[in-house]
Amino acid sequence: MDITALIPTFGSAIYTVAAFVVALSVIVAIHEYGHYIVGRWSGIHADVFSLGFGPVLFRRTDKRGTQWQVALLPLGGYVKFAGDADAASVTRSADTPGLDAEARRRTMHGAPLWARAATVAAGPLFNFVLSIVVFAGILLVRGVANDPLVIDEVRPLPVAEQGLQPGDRLLAVDGRETPELDGLAAFIDTLPVAPVLDYTVARGDETREVRGAYPEPPLVGGVTAQSAAMAAGIRTGDVITAIDGQDVFAFAQLRDIVGNSDGRPLDLELWRPDGAGDGEILSMTLMPKRMDLPRPEGGFETRWLIGITGGLYFTPETVTPGPFAALGYGVEQTGFIIRSSLSGLYNMAVGAISSCNLRGPIGIAQTSGAAASQGVASFVWFIAVLSTAVGLLNLFPIPVLDGGHLVFHAYEALRGKPPGEWAMNVLMAMGLALLGTLMLFALFNDIFCP
Repeated sequence: MDITALIPTFGSAIYTVAAFVVALSVIVAIHEYGHYIVGRWSGIHADVFSLGFGPVLFRRTDKRGTQWQVALLPLGGYVKFAGDADAASVTRSADTPGLDAEARRRTMHGAPLWARAATVAAGPLFNFVLSIVVFAGILLVRGVANDPLVIDEVRPLPVAEQGLQPGDRLLAVDGRETPELDGLAAFIDTLPVAPVLDYTVARGDETREVRGAYPEPPLVGGVTAQSAAMAAGIRTGDVITAIDGQDVFAFAQLRDIVGNSDGRPLDLELWRPDGAGDGEILSMTLMPKRMDLPRPEGGFETRWLIGITGGLYFTPETVTPGPFAALGYGVEQTGFIIRSSLSGLYNMAVGAISSCNLRGPIGIAQTSGAAASQGVASFVWFIAVLSTAVGLLNLFPIPVLDGGHLVFHAYEALRGKPPGEWAMNVLMAMGLALLGTLMLFALFNDIFCP
């Protein structure tokens, strides 16, 4: 056996693990910092802020007496508040009853109910804030297309005629006046599918007729992580020219053929630009995957996909949105992920979609590596998505999770006292068993689901 042949595999595995550790560490640090800072603001002292578990690699104690540490196992983290016997903030230390009133107020269990509830809720809330800020920041960097549409860049395509130029203002396609940007997608669907179309553009002070490719060609605008396209080596910027021997000129053609494939292998021919104005022709065979996709209006649809997204063959000029518009976009994206996640769990529970949609640590790690391999923007976007998922998971009313603690606090608010120690121990054991079962089920999916 040639050991050197395994080096790329090990390199890929290390890259995947490293990406997963970075993503998880960022999300956990933000989550635990939410607990810490709101607890501090609420008058609750933190003894330890730990990133990771196990043997401590680095520690430092600040002027407030909090020990900040990095531990060997980067699979989570915790904040141990004063008066806690452990990192779960469920049981108190044996010396708590001996504290005076002022010292007891600085412990988690001696603080008012509002302070404890706010401290617990802050972890998931900070995860959502991280997602909103990241999504908003990406929009600010990327910008939004300007209306009317002015061409910023023309992407390379394997067509004989590319008459469009940067700076052209698009007036009409195939003799039809172009609408505002929010109606452009529907407008493109009405155009005849052909390798070349007529464009009317305003270039400087002149109006010109030029020729160019179909506006939304079978151009790879993005590759989905853990997809058939990624496994086959398809890259952003590739242009699919034929599928199963049929020439394709529009992304809609490609989508229809893949969607009607019923999962059979598809032979693709694609053109890959080389950066010098030329390109090479590649051939490959890939197997579409059956995927359950969330609809914007709610619910799911099941489709066969190869895992690519399309786009226009020209990029429009963009403008930087205002901060409130960007934050609104961040809130909208975060809300969509929350709604889709809850809808997905419900539909899996009732059998409407496959339970293989629930993935565990292996699947998340693989997606981390795949996202990182596509660039910083893709990886940062993935961190924001995962942060929302982590925040939502922690709000589930399961003992040992933040949501379970909030349920205990709600019980205390109604009854005037917390649940008894015996009840707490039983509920915590049940919560651990449920959480462990879910993790094993997700791990089973990672190993056995396609």
